[in-house]
Amino acid sequence: MGADSRSGCRDDQSCPVLAEATIALSGDGPCIAEARHWAAAFLVDEAVAGRVTMPERVVSLAQLIVSEFVTNACKYAPGPILLRLCVTAGALEVEVWDSHPVLPVAGHADPHRVGGHGLEIVKAVAADLAVVPEVVGKRVTARILLDSHATPDARSSGPSTSGRARQDR
Repeated sequence: MGADSRSGCRDDQSCPVLAEATIALSGDGPCIAEARHWAAAFLVDEAVAGRVTMPERVVSLAQLIVSEFVTNACKYAPGPILLRLCVTAGALEVEVWDSHPVLPVAGHADPHRVGGHGLEIVKAVAADLAVVPEVVGKRVTARILLDSHATPDARSSGPSTSGRARQDR
């Protein structure tokens, strides 16, 4: 079910992890900014160290997605949050685990609705979005392609398509 490096390998042994890090966050309001800053610092440090090539576009999108995911976790889930970043040859995965069992669902676009647009935004900028229930809580993962020139067909290697949320069970 994996893809080549242009499409950002997913769940595939042939696509090695180039850099990976996880941080535990408190789950309170200030952790949102902490998560954004940590994500940017990790990506820039890995790029500076020469382990990965990290376009500025990807760093910005990662900060946006981290902000949306961690904000939702702080709002709906009591307790700690885990944030994981994983860089492969073709993609960056942004993953957040929280303790709340309810799976998020993106609402229909409504320009009159105040708030509640986070998953819509993530779906628009990510190549793939997955929501996976866990024994405790859930894991939400977005995949950002490192190559901004990847075609829409190459953006997803599995059954979900670009901009559509996938719920794995």
